Amino acid sequence: MANLKSKIGKFEPKELRNLKATFLNPYSYLHYRSEPEKFSAFDTIFFDGILLAKAASFLYRRPIPRISFDMTSLAPKVFEYAVEHDKTVALIGAEPGVVDVAAQIYKSEYDNLKIETTRHGYFESEVAAAEYIQELIKINPDIVIVGMGTPKQEEFISNLLSSGWDGAAFTCGGFFHQTASKGKNYYPNLINKLNLRFLYRMYDEPKLIKRYFLSYPKSLILFVLDTINSK
Repeated sequence: MANLKSKIGKFEPKELRNLKATFLNPYSYLHYRSEPEKFSAFDTIFFDGILLAKAASFLYRRPIPRISFDMTSLAPKVFEYAVEHDKTVALIGAEPGVVDVAAQIYKSEYDNLKIETTRHGYFESEVAAAEYIQELIKINPDIVIVGMGTPKQEEFISNLLSSGWDGAAFTCGGFFHQTASKGKNYYPNLINKLNLRFLYRMYDEPKLIKRYFLSYPKSLILFVLDTINSK
């Protein structure tokens, strides 16, 4: 996929001011290849997952790092940037109440972090989502972080951007849930060091086992074939 190759990026701190970024792992890649238009609003796509990053590094003939929106990767840099530059943050996603617990943890870890608003990620209708987007535009946070799962989180940010808001935006998948359930450090140090985060996710969320054993191998094969065919 030529367009994907052009959007894959390495993280540069200077980009944070107005970066619109989402993340692909083998599961979300299946959504990307079937509905790439839902990802078109993002100027950068990072590979969230060590296997996909390594496959891309080999196929693209350049180093592609694993970058995730979690505390082992990009999230601390975004929060530190927000504090240093006095930016306001909006957190949208997860089940009712979960994002509020996560927000308190982030505030306790980062002094003067301005979380302007939070909201769970469940909307009863498209109309309700559109109404909330208008509320969010009035609040006008500098940074919006959305964790609804793919492709809902990409759709939400795309709709927010097309409605006129223009700040830094990030998807984050299950980040709020992970923080609320385990605190700042979701992954044990050894698990993170050995790049065995997928095993820990299966241990902590058994519902993901099917995804890892069925969707992931299929997706990696398709990614390789798609990349070869796009050359």
